Amino acid sequence: MTNIQEIHTYLKSHDIKPTMQRVVIMQYLMEHRTHPTIDEIFCSLSPSIPTLSKATVYNTLKLLYEKNAVLSLTIDEKNVRYDAYTYTHAHFKCKKCGRIYDIPLDENQVPPFSNDTNHKLDETQVYFLGICEHCQD
Repeated sequence: MTNIQEIHTYLKSHDIKPTMQRVVIMQYLMEHRTHPTIDEIFCSLSPSIPTLSKATVYNTLKLLYEKNAVLSLTIDEKNVRYDAYTYTHAHFKCKKCGRIYDIPLDENQVPPFSNDTNHKLDETQVYFLGICEHCQD
């Protein structure tokens, strides 16, 4: 279980006020490495927090992403997914079961960004698609 004080510190370090809802959502993301969707987070948390709305989950995730506290993944063509771990890594999506896995990725493995324009690079996402080891049977 993730320490609540650590989550408060983490949110404050990203200039985010640690409200109860934000702490609980961040804790969920840190403890569930499943790259959940807004609906999955809401359905998991709402039974224990009856005042939680889907709009609150959406707005909290939007804020966490804007403040670089979480990653927003578009690997799934149907849903945006969220990842509490913002260090450099790739993602692998199984085309059979749909599960998304973290894949170690050295920063040297990321293709260099040739900036011969005035573009400013903010984020790089590396995705792999295939069949996971559990579905290969």
